[in-house]
Amino acid sequence: MMLRILKQYYPTRNIFFVIGEGLVIYSSVLLACLIVYSSESYVFKEWLWLKILLITGVCQTCLYYNELYDLTVVDNFKELSLRLLQSLGFAAIVLAGVYFIIPAAIIGRGIFIISIAFIILLIVSWRFLYKLILDRSFFDQKIILIGSGDLALNIYNEITSLKDSGYTITEVIPDCNGNAGFTDKTTSSVSCKNNYEGLCEIAKNKDIKKIVVALHERRGAFPSKELLKCRVDGIEIIEGNSFYEMLTGKLIVEHINPGWLIFSEGFKKSYIRRFIKYILDLILSVILLIILLPVIITTAILIKIDSKGPVIFFQERVGQKKKIYWIYKFRSMVTDAEEQSGPEWAKENDNRVTRVGKFIRKWRIDEIPQILNVIKGDMSFVGPRPEREYFVNKLEGVIPYYRERFTVKPGITGWAQVSYGYGASVTDAIQKLNFDLFYIKNLSTLMDLMIILRTVKTVLLSKGAR
Repeated sequence: MMLRILKQYYPTRNIFFVIGEGLVIYSSVLLACLIVYSSESYVFKEWLWLKILLITGVCQTCLYYNELYDLTVVDNFKELSLRLLQSLGFAAIVLAGVYFIIPAAIIGRGIFIISIAFIILLIVSWRFLYKLILDRSFFDQKIILIGSGDLALNIYNEITSLKDSGYTITEVIPDCNGNAGFTDKTTSSVSCKNNYEGLCEIAKNKDIKKIVVALHERRGAFPSKELLKCRVDGIEIIEGNSFYEMLTGKLIVEHINPGWLIFSEGFKKSYIRRFIKYILDLILSVILLIILLPVIITTAILIKIDSKGPVIFFQERVGQKKKIYWIYKFRSMVTDAEEQSGPEWAKENDNRVTRVGKFIRKWRIDEIPQILNVIKGDMSFVGPRPEREYFVNKLEGVIPYYRERFTVKPGITGWAQVSYGYGASVTDAIQKLNFDLFYIKNLSTLMDLMIILRTVKTVLLSKGAR
């Protein structure tokens, strides 16, 4: 069973896993309370449940920000143990700060220390059980994949590479004009029948409730009769690009056609939503300017001491409706860095970056002055990252749908930034556009909030900076 959140589908078991882990942490603290006070009456003490809930929330937040809910990162016991200890250590620091500010939130002396032992034991056990469920494909939704072209191959690779995708491809039915080598790579059953005869019988016999159609060529070969029969029988039929979008949180610009974009859901840009986004941008800008004032002053001084040149760097960027505006950043490179080379993307270990520049780029401090761009209305906090006109002209000629990026305001952060990272090539630009189009298509305030929270995680882990 799948749950739809922000236009993406997630296995229900993943939601239960996170909730279950929260209950494990909650139970560990509650058990520690019973051991320390040896009295059931203490368990029913006023506000105790709220204090335990605070500890649970802080612990799970630290687990999330330390990548413990990314199973591609935590794939062995050693990595799990190390990150778990780091997370609990940081949770202790955060709770100490909370208790210093709000003494009434303190749960009791020694309880958190005892809780840690139970939390480690029970979380490791819980995750071992969950890994067993994933390895045995329990509760996976079985699907039939029709097609053998690049789109079908991408879908197959995504499902087989993700431990917790929630899907199992039970049957692959290739099309005549697809990638012949694709079916040789599958571990699923492969069958090919004239005009896709017996498709519904295969689905029923294998208890399949969903068929994904990712045909390379539809003219003259589309199995309308069989698919209609399956649909009437209650089997869900989903188009390959739509399935890939929900599975990965991105599109594939090389595979989608204008018709799919025209008739698919999304691209809703209501006046009310734009107004709410603008107001939230202004409020957040003022709050951040006040909070970050010490960082702004310190950074300006360090830049001035470290190298010659202005503190603030101005550069033209292309904004909404292709309007040119000046973007503000703390200068992180030497003055006139492109005087000889001309416009170019930043590289790994770029020798144009100053000593202070390396630090502020790593922690995204150089982006702080863009808050002024948000206040002026040139940018939003969340949106596709703005590009220079030189690169825009270059990329528009080779990447389909690239101009659709300019239908919304550019952002300080965006779905592509938290999902893909830094891009310094045409290939990277294509991949980032896949994520940007998904964002533009599925705009929502809740999604903006999620992107901001993931941006904090990206900054803390120093991902994708150059």
